Amino acid sequence: MDEGNRSSVTELLLLGFPNATGCKAIAFFVIILIVYILTLMTNIMVIVLVTIKPQLHSPMYFFLQQLSFVESMFLTVIVPKMLHVVWLEGATISITGCITQTYVYCAIGCTECHLLTVMAYDRYLAICNPLRYNIIMDLRLQHHLVVYCWVFGFLLTQITLNFLCQLEFCGPHVIDHFFCDPIPFIDLSCSYKFALKLEIMIISVPIIVIPFILVIISYTCVCLTILGISSAKGRKKTFSTCSSHLAVVIMYYGTLMTIYTVPANGYTLPINKLISFLYIVVTPLFNPIIYCLRNQEMRVIMEKIFRKDKQ
Repeated sequence: MDEGNRSSVTELLLLGFPNATGCKAIAFFVIILIVYILTLMTNIMVIVLVTIKPQLHSPMYFFLQQLSFVESMFLTVIVPKMLHVVWLEGATISITGCITQTYVYCAIGCTECHLLTVMAYDRYLAICNPLRYNIIMDLRLQHHLVVYCWVFGFLLTQITLNFLCQLEFCGPHVIDHFFCDPIPFIDLSCSYKFALKLEIMIISVPIIVIPFILVIISYTCVCLTILGISSAKGRKKTFSTCSSHLAVVIMYYGTLMTIYTVPANGYTLPINKLISFLYIVVTPLFNPIIYCLRNQEMRVIMEKIFRKDKQ
């Protein structure tokens, strides 16, 4: 191939949802916008409540507050451009913009994986080692763990960013998706991609596999401890403190693994877009709702707030 044509492509076309045209596109745009606003509002509500309510000043709620912030950032990286794509029924994005979106998407996703692991460790300490919980999980350790999640997420994916910046694109320039999903984006490049794909496979171990294993180990220990509680009331109360987090973990890893374990050619299938939509847009909405509905302290605080508004 002529070297002068290797970098001729400077923009990519995101097809979005080709079947959603005309009135369907407008309706879909409105639905996404409403879900986006609701998700931001519920996450902001969690952040504010944990900040201003003294009874929520505990490690579990501190990590929940951080999770709400991470998911708000995660949504904001994808949804605004997604709305643009849906409204125009397909829109272009620069190579630089696509690389930036891919990097930040992966970095925040990595941060969330590790934050969920930290939350699982917090529940393990609280239930399996309650006498030393407050001593171990002090404010200093909480802040260190959160900083670790952010720094590790962005530094580890910096390796992928370095590879992405070296890619060249000479056509085709169409991504059958609503955002710059890493796999279909990389497949468009005409550069040698083996090293990049090998690097992604290797760093997926500390990003996804190890955190998932640690979460499973933590909750296995938690479940064994709960089963050892003599009273049924005690078992129910203890399980209720971690069931909401367990539900969030199942939703998050379930959709994540479904997306990135399908064959590469499955990325053009509508079902894959649907799963990606659930993972990126719907799951972040359900997470704060699950925590608010299943957590008694959060429920009581919200009920008091709503009663005051009605008076």
